[in-house]
Amino acid sequence: MFSEMLQRMLNSGGQAAAIQRAAQMNQYINNFYKTKNVTGTTINSPIPSSNVQSFESVLSSSKKVDFGNLLLNPETMKVKAELVKTNPTESLNNALTEAAAVSGNIGRINNPSKSQIINMVEQIAQKHGVDDKLVKALIKQESGFNPKAKSKAGAMGLMQLMPSTAKGLGVTDAYNPVQNVEGGIRYLKSMLNKYNGNIILALAAYNAGPAAVDKYDGVPPYKETQNYIKNILANYL
Repeated sequence: MFSEMLQRMLNSGGQAAAIQRAAQMNQYINNFYKTKNVTGTTINSPIPSSNVQSFESVLSSSKKVDFGNLLLNPETMKVKAELVKTNPTESLNNALTEAAAVSGNIGRINNPSKSQIINMVEQIAQKHGVDDKLVKALIKQESGFNPKAKSKAGAMGLMQLMPSTAKGLGVTDAYNPVQNVEGGIRYLKSMLNKYNGNIILALAAYNAGPAAVDKYDGVPPYKETQNYIKNILANYL
C-alpha cells in the first residue's frame, strides 16, 4: 500500500513530497518495531512512578491519624488501591459507631487489654461528667487495672466494689469491667456531690465510707486511708 501511494506521488511530480513522506513512514515503522520483540510482545512497558506506594506499604508505615486521612483523602497519598466510593462523612461515622460498639462489648471480652480498659473508662467517665484522670488514678490504686482483682475484705473488680455497694448500684456482675466501672464512677460521683466537689473527702469516703468521714468531720485518722489518698493524688495531680 505504501509503495503504490509513493509511486502515485512520484508519477504526479511530487518527488520531494514523496521522499519526505517516505522518510516519515520509515521513521514511524522503525520506532514501532523498536517497541516489539520477535513474537510481537511489547517489551518497553511504562515504568511506574517511584512515588506510587502499594496500599500495604502505606498501611504498615502509617500512624492512625495518617490512616484516617488516607481513607478520607486517598487521592493525596498516591496509593494504588480500589476504595469503595461512598460519602467520606458517612464512612467516618460508621467507623466511629463500630469503634464504640467494640468498646461497649468489652464486658464480654475474657481478658481485655489495659488500653481497652482505659478507653472504656474514659467514655464512661465522660458520660457521667467525672474527670477520667481521677478515675484512672483511683483504679490504678484499687486494682492495678486488673478486672479480676479481689481483696481480702471481698472488694471486687477494677474499682473494688464491696458486695453491698455493688448491689445498691445495681451491679449484677462486679467482675464485668463495664458494670464495675459504671457503678464505681456513679458511686465516686455521689461522693463528690456529697462533699461539694472536695476530691480529698470524696476519696476518703470511697475508701473508708462516708460515715467515717462524717464522724471525724474530715479524713479519718486511718493510715490506710491517708496513704490511699496520697497515692491517688500523686498519680492524679
